[in-house]
Amino acid sequence: MEPPGRRFLIVVGKGGVGKTTVCAAQATALAARGKRVLVAMCNAKERLSTMFGAPPVGSDVCHVATNIWAVNMDPEKALEEYGRMTLKVRALYATVFGNRYTRSFFRAVPGMHDWSMLGKAWWHTTERDEGGAPRFDVVILDAPATGHGLEMLRVPKVIVDIAPPGILRRDAERAWTLFQDPKRCGVVLVTLPEEMPVTETLELSAALVDELHLPLDRVVVNGLLSPLFSVRERALLVSLETPREDTEDVLLVTGRNRALHESAQAESLARLESELRGVARVFLPLLLEDATSSRAIAQLARGL
Repeated sequence: MEPPGRRFLIVVGKGGVGKTTVCAAQATALAARGKRVLVAMCNAKERLSTMFGAPPVGSDVCHVATNIWAVNMDPEKALEEYGRMTLKVRALYATVFGNRYTRSFFRAVPGMHDWSMLGKAWWHTTERDEGGAPRFDVVILDAPATGHGLEMLRVPKVIVDIAPPGILRRDAERAWTLFQDPKRCGVVLVTLPEEMPVTETLELSAALVDELHLPLDRVVVNGLLSPLFSVRERALLVSLETPREDTEDVLLVTGRNRALHESAQAESLARLESELRGVARVFLPLLLEDATSSRAIAQLARGL
């Protein structure tokens, strides 16, 4: 699924489509193949730990499962970490980042908090262990929801375009080079087979490709309902007058509602296929059990 050299996966989509669930399943699938994986969340309401049965994930990298680590990045702390790495001299770092006016300035710079988190996630792809090998084989970024996620991904390009030569621009250039390299990076779009999420996904895809020239890896369609009816049966049920909701017609009401749902899902899938030609699609089933359980994540990982 990932080429051997791919180091960074950006998972993005509309809020509520299951991005974090897909991140957990993707990490599980990669870890099963022996990859060391880091899932980096962006100051999120943390649910990942529940999926692995691990303690809550904070702003420090922690181990959550075999071959899987996680971090819930805090923008203020990430900015301070960046300062320690770039300034190196502790006294100089304390002078710059301990100054309340400097800290206020950093908070006021548009995109700086987004860059502190995106840059931290990228930096982990460069991190080495004591033996000089990469600490993580793959970093998965659980990006913010569509609009915010797109703004975050624009930040390094803006820095490259307008920042003067220096450490900030140098690191943004290195990160941006990685993000645009399809052999080392890929964007995973997550959606539901419904009209609104699919519309947002198509708009997001256009911005990522046409504006930012980022490589799309695949579209993950989450929560897919397994069809019960053929196309002809669906059409027949949908064409019926709305049945009375009494005991006599309960099966007909249920069947018609299911047919309407299946028809809407089929239309959404057809739009994705028509407008995202050449982009791989992966389908994950609608689960009847809690999708945040470790058992559910293992099932979804097999689908990936």
